[in-house]
Order: sequence, then C-alpha cells, then structure tokens
Amino acid sequence: MKFIETLKNVWKITELKDRIMLTLGLLLVYRFGAQVVLPGIDASQLEVLASNTDQGLLGLLNAFTGGAFANASVFALGIMPYISASIVVQLMGIAIPYLQKLQKDGESGRKKINQITRWLTIAICLVQAPGYLASLPTLGIPTSAFLLGTGGMFYFSSIVILVTGCVFAMWLGEKITDKGIGNGISLLIMVGIIARMPASFVQNYASRIEGGGNGGLMMVLIEIVIWFVIILASIMLVMAVRKIAVQYARRTASGGYEKNVFGSRQFLPLKLNASGVMPIIFAQAIMFVPSLIGKSFGTSDAGQWMQTQFSDIFGFWYNVVFALLIIIFTYFYTAITVPTNKMADDLKRSGGFIPGIRPGTETSEYLDKIMSQITLPGSIFLALIAVFPAIVERIMGVQQGWALFFGGTSLLIMVGVAIDTMQQVNSYLLNKHYDGLMKTGKNRKAVA
Repeated sequence: MKFIETLKNVWKITELKDRIMLTLGLLLVYRFGAQVVLPGIDASQLEVLASNTDQGLLGLLNAFTGGAFANASVFALGIMPYISASIVVQLMGIAIPYLQKLQKDGESGRKKINQITRWLTIAICLVQAPGYLASLPTLGIPTSAFLLGTGGMFYFSSIVILVTGCVFAMWLGEKITDKGIGNGISLLIMVGIIARMPASFVQNYASRIEGGGNGGLMMVLIEIVIWFVIILASIMLVMAVRKIAVQYARRTASGGYEKNVFGSRQFLPLKLNASGVMPIIFAQAIMFVPSLIGKSFGTSDAGQWMQTQFSDIFGFWYNVVFALLIIIFTYFYTAITVPTNKMADDLKRSGGFIPGIRPGTETSEYLDKIMSQITLPGSIFLALIAVFPAIVERIMGVQQGWALFFGGTSLLIMVGVAIDTMQQVNSYLLNKHYDGLMKTGKNRKAVA
C-alpha cells in the first residue's frame, strides 16, 4: 500500500523522524501536566467539578484545555491566555503605529512582537488565575477538598503555579514550532480537543445502545457517516482558493520586456476562508455578553428570556446570533489579515500583473473586490459549520459532548492543524525525492 510505503519513507529521513519524536514527546509532557492536580486540592473530590464543566460554555473551555480545566490541574488555564494575547496584539497592530512599524521590520520586529505577546500572556494569566480559583467552590468543589483551606497562602501558591503552567505550555508550543513538526500552539490545542473525543464518543454510544429506543447501533453508524461528511466539508473550506491569473515580465538587455519568464502563466491564490477559525473565536467570546445583559435586567421577563436563551450553546437564538456574528467577523478579520495593497505592490515590484488590470491601485481595488465576493460564501459556509453541532444535537439527539466534534472551533482546528502538519511532512518528503504524502510525485525516483 502507498500509505504504508510513505510512512516507511518518513522513517528513513533522520531529521524528520527526530522532529516527529520530539513533537510527540513534548505533547506527552503537556498531556501528563493536564492530569496533575493543584497542590492543596483533594483529587478524589473533583467529580462534581467534572460534571458541572461537562456542558455549555464551560464544556467548550474544558475541551480546549483537554480536560485540565475540570481536573483543577496545573495546566487549567491551558494555552488560551496566549491565544487571547496574540489576538489583542494583532488587533492593536491596526491602531498603534509602534506595532505597525514592528510588523514591517521583518525577523527583528517579529521577535519583539513575540516578546510583547509573552508579557501580555502573563498579565492575562494574573487576571484569569484568581478568577478560576474563586470560581472553584461555586462549580461544585466542596470545602473539604481544599486541604490547606482557601486562605492567602493557597491563593498565592496556586496563582504562581497556574501562571507558570501557562508559560510552560507556551514554551512547549514554541519548542515544537522551532524543533518539531507543525505549529506548536495549534498542536497543543488539537491534542487537548482529541483527548476528550474517546470519552465523549463512548458516552454517546452508551446512551444510544443502552437507552432503549434511542436509535441503537444504526444511529451510531449514521452519526459517524455524517461526522466524516462534515470533516470533508471542513477540509474543502480550509483548502479552497480562488486562483487569480498573473503574468510576469522582465526587462531584457535590449530594453524591451520578455513575457512569461516563469512559464506561460502563474496564479495568485486567494483563500476562500482567509480568516481561519478566528471569527468563531471572536464570536464565541462575545456570546458571553447577552446572558450578562440578561442578568443585569434582574427578574424581568426580558432578562429571564435572555438568560435562558443565551446560556444554552445549543439553543436556537444563541446560534442565530452566533452565525450572524461569525459572518460579520469574517469580513472584519479578512480585511485586517489580507493586505490587498501590499499584495498589489509586491506584484508590481516583481514585474507581475493581472491580465487586463493596471498594476498598482487598480490591481489593489480588483483584489479587494474579489476578496469581498469570495468572503460572503466563505463566511456563510463557516457559520454553517460553526452551528452544525447545535443542529445535530437538536435534530438527532446527539450527546452534547460528542456534538461539539461535529463542527465549530474544535473540528476546524483539528482539520486545519492536521493539514498544516501533513503539508510540512510532505515538503520534507519531496525535498528528499520521495513521493509526497498528499500527492503522488510521478516524476520522482525513490531514494533508499
């Protein structure tokens, strides 16, 4: 089989093998840390915390930390403070001239931005850690579970450990990126999500088989088929590009222009979903607000309705607002991250032009127009995948924990990270003249 042959080829390349082993080793360290409970908390009394963080928004947060949130572990905050800091720095880059300058400074600028992000991560951790510790009693941990009490000493030591845990997770992610294979931070999130998958599937399977009249084995098989279909749809969304034909010309010794230096025609790929999962993360963060507004109205009918509707992540109105926010944020984030002006300038500098379009301003306007056209179907497709867990939960009666894997951030992160890692492995194989992992290299000879 070609797949087995490819795996053998991967193992033959010493550098690639070492990188994969290092990545797996560091991911194992992260998973081990997620099981280590904070000192001063009785691990045997955490069942109520696990059941209270199994569903809703807390269930989503727990999924991202790979169960560390429900374990009251040293990695309870996970890598999310770093993600939040990265988003904040990215958004501040629009408004703050200093950050704009750093973004243009190449490698040295990138290092400074990374440093700013790390310090901001620590600041966010220092806010989140006390909040997490204060919420533990309200989430169901009995007083007897706090072996050292909940005094200043417990808070101080736990905050230090939680902040250190987050910084260590950030370091692991950066090490994987530098010395391993794939994007480290994304891999840590993906491993956390995958860690929750077997338990969620078994729970859903048990409810189908043992529930009596709940669909049985046939329903489980239908769910798996639908799951594979939605994975294929997510792959299409991640990989889809609009190719803009580009021609190149260079000046010859005679002073004229020689066309098609690099072949007859090249393409400028514009991604259908250039913003990735960021619109979903933004929208998810804002979806906390309606229920808080509802609480501020007190016991009034409007307040009660808002609390009820927007506390349930599988509810109708929650998902309608969620989908609309995703579409809005997709346009917003695409406008930030896809610099059509810079693309047009780079194209002009390299002697490239789009046939029928003047280089410079006209090219920029044309690219902007194309991006606007492809962002609409891309954003709608993204919104549908984001709300699909709610659809399968309501229509098919899928368990909430297992339903989260049918779309949303979890699935898109898994698909995106898997594709990115495969592409990196593929490039190593092709460089060593082996057949690629993603496409067969017909003109290449395998080297023993």
